Amino acid sequence: MKSHFFAYISKIRWLQRWGLKRNSVAENVMEHSWEVSVISHALALIRNCYFDGNLDVNAIVVAALYHDCSEVLTGDMPSPIKYHSPEITKAYKSIEKQAEHELLNLLPKKLQEEYRPVMIEEELPKEHKAIIKAADTISAYLKCKMEVAAGNQEFSIAEKNIEDKLKAINLPEVQFFLDTFTSSYELTLDELFK
Repeated sequence: MKSHFFAYISKIRWLQRWGLKRNSVAENVMEHSWEVSVISHALALIRNCYFDGNLDVNAIVVAALYHDCSEVLTGDMPSPIKYHSPEITKAYKSIEKQAEHELLNLLPKKLQEEYRPVMIEEELPKEHKAIIKAADTISAYLKCKMEVAAGNQEFSIAEKNIEDKLKAINLPEVQFFLDTFTSSYELTLDELFK
């Protein structure tokens, strides 16, 4: 049996994020998924090491890698549109869910059960979803900050809105990450090596 699964999901590299905004630096879904995975890894470790957590770090990282794969079928819907109304949000979530299942069904049968727990969002443990969502939000915040620092005011309102979302996330590992790591993103390469 042949499967198109990996060839299909590899196409997320061609999906540009922030499609309705002028970008100083383009970002594709594959790059974003890597960053969300790295941040999810850090958040889960921070929870376990500093806040008495007992998270399955590896399962979270793998789920984060696949968290936006359905966009190969749906495209990247900008948040202001995706959350414009309850009806649009509900319809888009339904399409995302269908896309997850269609991708999963591309895998050979024995692999489907192995991939299901990391590809089907509604089957992820609640704590895993919270970590990945927080990492996704941090990634968006860092992107906005980078764009604004580059003089691109197109991202200024998004930066403020996402900063407010981060403040509302009641996870101590998120605040730890923000306090410990995010200011370094503002430094130049030369400053990082001093």
